[in-house]
Amino acid sequence: MSEPTASNVSDLRGVLWDMDGTLLDSEKIWDVAVAELSLELGRVLTAEVRTSTLGNSMHGALRKVFAHTGTEATEQSLGWARNWLTDRVGQLFSEGIPWRPGAKDALGLAREMGLGTALVTNTERGLVETALETIGREYFDFTVSGDEVEEGKPHPAPYLLGASLLGLDPSHCLAVEDSPTGSLAAFRAGCSVLLVPSEVEVSAEPGYVLRDSLVGISAEELRSAWCDARSATSS
Repeated sequence: MSEPTASNVSDLRGVLWDMDGTLLDSEKIWDVAVAELSLELGRVLTAEVRTSTLGNSMHGALRKVFAHTGTEATEQSLGWARNWLTDRVGQLFSEGIPWRPGAKDALGLAREMGLGTALVTNTERGLVETALETIGREYFDFTVSGDEVEEGKPHPAPYLLGASLLGLDPSHCLAVEDSPTGSLAAFRAGCSVLLVPSEVEVSAEPGYVLRDSLVGISAEELRSAWCDARSATSS
């Protein structure tokens, strides 16, 4: 990565954190629950369909499962499935959610750097509150859940709201993501993106900086990720 200058690194003012697959190794929990829902609807879930739902909003993920199982997507059926899935994931979350490698230290680092921080997730508020029992509310100035915006990721609305709550222009924010869906949402919002893959293979795009893991990330590397992602879109 290129070396940031003293003038431009100071423009990193906030970090917007994705949750599932980025901070918490919770996608495996969703794997279980979504597979069980698919069986409830009459068909075994395939790996391809599950992968296609990663990073989606609840509504978007359910529609893909419904298409796979041949279930008519009515307001009533979607409402039932949403309640079923939320209850099941809540049960699994309450049994404990493992951290992604290096994530807890990275959260603490952003706080030590004096940056504004927000959690920005497609997961709905009730489950976010359960997950925060593991993560810790003290790491965030604000939290944005999927049911608090009109459209979830890959729409930019969640990241636009996260930056707005921090009082920042998105261009001064680094979004930390694990999925193509979430990364696209952050990029569309105008954020730089640090992409740390978990469940699916990803490739670096202009505006993204790819990193294998959050383990051992330093303040300089966090600033460099923001700077390099911005440089890639302006070159």
